[in-house]
Amino acid sequence: MMVHRRHLLSGAAALGALCLVRPGAAQDFPARPLQGTIQWGAGGSTDAVTRAVAPIVEEKLGQKLVLTNRPGGTGVIGMQYVHSQRADGYNILFGAENPMLYGVLGLSELSYDDFYPLVLLARGTPVLVARKDAPWADAKALIDHVKAHPDTVKMGATGVGGLPFVVHAMLAAEVPGFKVTQVPFDGDGPALTALEGGHVDFMAAVWGAARERIRAGRIKALAAIATERIEGLDAPPITETLPGFKKYLPWGPFFGAFVKKETPGPIVEKLEKAFVEAANDPRFKEFCANFGVVPMGVSGEEARKFMNRWRSITAWLLADVGAAKNDPAKLGIPRL
Repeated sequence: MMVHRRHLLSGAAALGALCLVRPGAAQDFPARPLQGTIQWGAGGSTDAVTRAVAPIVEEKLGQKLVLTNRPGGTGVIGMQYVHSQRADGYNILFGAENPMLYGVLGLSELSYDDFYPLVLLARGTPVLVARKDAPWADAKALIDHVKAHPDTVKMGATGVGGLPFVVHAMLAAEVPGFKVTQVPFDGDGPALTALEGGHVDFMAAVWGAARERIRAGRIKALAAIATERIEGLDAPPITETLPGFKKYLPWGPFFGAFVKKETPGPIVEKLEKAFVEAANDPRFKEFCANFGVVPMGVSGEEARKFMNRWRSITAWLLADVGAAKNDPAKLGIPRL
């Protein structure tokens, strides 16, 4: 009942925001620099994708986009900050997929349902990686070791609902006895740095974020969380070891830009146009190719459909392995 009330209030707030817009404000927008909040720490995938597209967005809008990393709480801190600001279009949230799981995991009453998707910029493929001196050459060797030594292997994580957490849930669902110790970090950048330093033993990370470390031999790849090999990655798809993974795939992180749902329509239209154009700009697509992510460039209802499908797959996966705090069915999340 609280959820329904919150969305009714959101609708009322949206109407109020439209009524309070100064005549000509949308026409003048943006009249000053915009603030961009990145949910995750510096050096991670969300940070890299955001900083690649930001200069192009600045060109389209004719204003600076000042970026600030506000990590913590599986992205909740950054989302709460942006949601606490005025719905005037000057505060943009740059985030990944995690808020789609906040309700299921009981992390926050907020989610992307409270924001408008200006654009989904790109999506990535997870890779299972280990410290360079780990005694495992592939995923099977890791699995066998974990089963033989439960709770002794340390896995880098980014909090409940983060990419490593979900991939671990997949592994736990497919491999009885797959028990590890999760060590949390504020984003995959810091987690990968810890892995490189040998402070954790393995983790799942986006191919784009881990690629250069793998190529330099600072960490090693065990498997791609995919049904086919990734170009440039000398590691097999996880389905060669665990065929049951096919039911989850394709699956992976996505990165996007969002604005408060109550933001007036004319301002949203200006922002959406600039962000979609930037996401489809050849310079950003070149970055995506070099970074190892797939460009998307979709917004609005198309973006919402993509996110809802992702949420259904992931929420029910977590529920099935006992990792969900709240029943997806009671939250209105269909099982696909």
